[in-house]
Amino acid sequence: MTDSAAAAKRIGFFTRLLDDAGPADRYRLALEQILAAEEAGFHTAWVAQHHFNETEGGLPAPLVFLAHAAALTSRIRLGTAIITLPLEDPLRVSEDAAVLDLLSGGRLEVGVGTGGTASSFAAFGLDSDQRRQIFADNLQLLTEAWSGKNLRSTANSLYPAAPQLLERLWQATFSASGGERAGSAGDGLMLSRTQPRNEALQGAPLDRLQNPIIDAYLAALPAGTTPRILASRTLFVADDRATALRLAEAGLSRIVPHFERQGHVFESHDVEALIAATDAHVGTVEDVVESLGRDSSLQRATDVSFQVHSIDPPHEYVLRSIELTATEVAPRLGWHPDPADLPTLQGEK
Repeated sequence: MTDSAAAAKRIGFFTRLLDDAGPADRYRLALEQILAAEEAGFHTAWVAQHHFNETEGGLPAPLVFLAHAAALTSRIRLGTAIITLPLEDPLRVSEDAAVLDLLSGGRLEVGVGTGGTASSFAAFGLDSDQRRQIFADNLQLLTEAWSGKNLRSTANSLYPAAPQLLERLWQATFSASGGERAGSAGDGLMLSRTQPRNEALQGAPLDRLQNPIIDAYLAALPAGTTPRILASRTLFVADDRATALRLAEAGLSRIVPHFERQGHVFESHDVEALIAATDAHVGTVEDVVESLGRDSSLQRATDVSFQVHSIDPPHEYVLRSIELTATEVAPRLGWHPDPADLPTLQGEK
């Protein structure tokens, strides 16, 4: 990847739909945030899928939600980050995605992953320990369907066929082996701000963990294939540092018990320490430009998506953060170049 290509970023807004509200209001507020991102010039909007537990995520049906978002928007690309593919019928995913892509005018991006919440697998009658094999099997069927092949030794093939989506498929992973898998397939690579750490790397910066994944991805990518690397980061920008830290302290304090139950060790519950431990970028425009600029894996990404989780400030502060990100933060980092400099995604005009 050339330096100029590395500097050309598509900027995305990402949400797990965690606003402090009931489900209908969560969906309404998320749609308002996506509309604000489109108006501000963001290239993409991404939503996550979570089943059952509203404290982890508020959206079990991302393609249904994105179909509504597509009807309300005109330019911004719409993506899943991610669909938990082992819990889905891959043929139904292929059909729904194909229809949604046509209805949206070719704006759909499809991110998939293995998932990890064992209780969700049990509810679907599946064994979480088998999720990687189920994922591999479902992913193969999904791509065969989009390509128009006859399915499962029958004369049936997908209608409408969607070969264009093969160029807009992304795989999420926490590992170098997963990066190699995505690269070998020519798919996009999705990197999460919730990258797990073992005890030896508990205090390591996020780029130290994710650069080896990028290395494995790029090494496996077929010759001539344009890299697609999406890095997701927590970003909350406010007009003043005091407001940013006050809201960060409230939000991060809520999630500390959850992370500690998962084995995460916090050396301190001071707000600055919590921000560092959760790999968050919080503060004024100057603060976050400086902290984002230290993340070397972001310099290698083609796409960066920003989320306010786990700060989760009130809706009006989310909207202001979106505005400041687009008008101040991204330009100062050189991440809003002329669109002609950007690698073209299939479906873009």
